Amino acid sequence: MKTTALALLVAVAATPVFGADWSTTELHYQLGELKQNPFGADPDRKSTTNIYTLQHASGWTYGDTFFFVDYSDWEDGQRQRDWYGEAYFNFSLGKISGADFGFGPIKDVGLVMGVNAGGDSEIRKYLPGIQLALDVPGAAFFNTLITAYIDDSTGVAGGGAPKEGDSWMLDTAWAFPFALGNHDFSLEGHAEYIGSRTNEFGDKVKAHILAQPQLRYDLGKTLFNDPQRLFVGIEYQYWHNKFGSDVSESAVQGLAVWRF
Repeated sequence: MKTTALALLVAVAATPVFGADWSTTELHYQLGELKQNPFGADPDRKSTTNIYTLQHASGWTYGDTFFFVDYSDWEDGQRQRDWYGEAYFNFSLGKISGADFGFGPIKDVGLVMGVNAGGDSEIRKYLPGIQLALDVPGAAFFNTLITAYIDDSTGVAGGGAPKEGDSWMLDTAWAFPFALGNHDFSLEGHAEYIGSRTNEFGDKVKAHILAQPQLRYDLGKTLFNDPQRLFVGIEYQYWHNKFGSDVSESAVQGLAVWRF
């Protein structure tokens, strides 16, 4: 079931890509010390964690698509491996209708459908809502999602994490490219808030804040005169109430990105 869910997530997310007006696909590698089990006997224990990510964004006739799949590998007494992925499909009201939905700092409004899925946790979340594309000076993009957070997980009976009640999410994603002399950089990432809910045992799952800004340097341009291909940098992860627990995390991870 875990393999089927992962294959389905990638296949569905990639469907609009074949008719894309533009697309960006990247492979990421991150290395850092992360808290893997905030519900364990030693919730603050950190493990050296490798994260391999396939990330894709594309624009098509009636909107845009974004998805990523993380494969994590860490040591926690024994070797542990897991995957997690998210996909979002945005249907632009401006593109669909041909009308201008912009007002003030808002360039466009879209109807969005999101899907989140995990491996060992067996989580499945659906996130219907809206996306606001904002006109922010200096930004390549600046988007805000406001969605429901609907649980369709298998729960403990299915061998996964406890099922949860429904909630809501606010997420902002951005990219700010800039240059220092002949050297190109980008400050990009996202920050999200997911509201509190209750799990199947009646325990409160706390609201969390997760921020993952990246600072990238275009190393490919400097070394090989091949811009927008190879990047290195760092990702800072701040996670308040990680997975809805009492544990918070602040970690810097090394980052390498290959863009196709």
